[in-house]
Amino acid sequence: MIININKEKNYTSRDICNIIGKKLKTRKVGHTGTLDPLATGVLIICTDESTKLVDLLTSKDKEYLTTLKLGIETDTLDITGNIINENNYIPSQEEVINALNSFLGNSTQIPPLYSAIKVNGKKLYEYARKNEIVNIPTRDITVYNIKLLSYDYPYITFTIHVSKGTYIRSIIRDLGYKLNTYATMTELTRTKQGKFTLENSNSLKEFLNDNYQTISLTDVLDYPIINLTEEEYRLVKNGNYIFLNTQEKYVTLKYKNQVIAIYYRKKDLYYPYKMLQII
Repeated sequence: MIININKEKNYTSRDICNIIGKKLKTRKVGHTGTLDPLATGVLIICTDESTKLVDLLTSKDKEYLTTLKLGIETDTLDITGNIINENNYIPSQEEVINALNSFLGNSTQIPPLYSAIKVNGKKLYEYARKNEIVNIPTRDITVYNIKLLSYDYPYITFTIHVSKGTYIRSIIRDLGYKLNTYATMTELTRTKQGKFTLENSNSLKEFLNDNYQTISLTDVLDYPIINLTEEEYRLVKNGNYIFLNTQEKYVTLKYKNQVIAIYYRKKDLYYPYKMLQII
């Protein structure tokens, strides 16, 4: 099963997975992109066989609505942390717009120290909690769009559309630096992941009351659909490569109206990428 949950504040992404796993009586539950306890919004959850698709969904770009407070920086880069820097400079709205626009395109980013990225087998927040020094690896990111919604000092609210792996807390930290001050995130809502939006999400209460909508595999997979013959299905069922009359890099394979697998093209043949279900 795949479900779009509107995560509420004060839950971790793992909390949501545990609640769903308990309700469905399954241990195979995964999410497709961490939201901090402070954050809300779209959290795509996969269970059972659908957990094989977690990495595919995690790779999708994301959109956020966020608010920050100027003049302070915290150790966690959000309002829940301890203040480590302060500044009373008040930038103009023109400065704010120019600074926001400077993020557009490709760049590298230093993730927050309080994050789950692993370095030498340990998560960064584990180093932070022990006050241990660690070199934080940079990552390549893309900002596709960014738009100022409001500026009422010390608060700025904007929307942003980014590639996978982009930390909005780091964007906000760096925005503060560009404005010759400091900035800390106060609110964050993920409004979209891939093609799944906040508008078509389910609340946790709706899920627990069995009043929710799931996402079909064909809605999740953006690859062209190939309907298999019986002979082709026998080959796929055993994990064999097959010849298909198409040039697509990835294809979704269906048999008797059920999604069976995702295959990828290598030279003139197609090989298993994700085996999903066998009839």
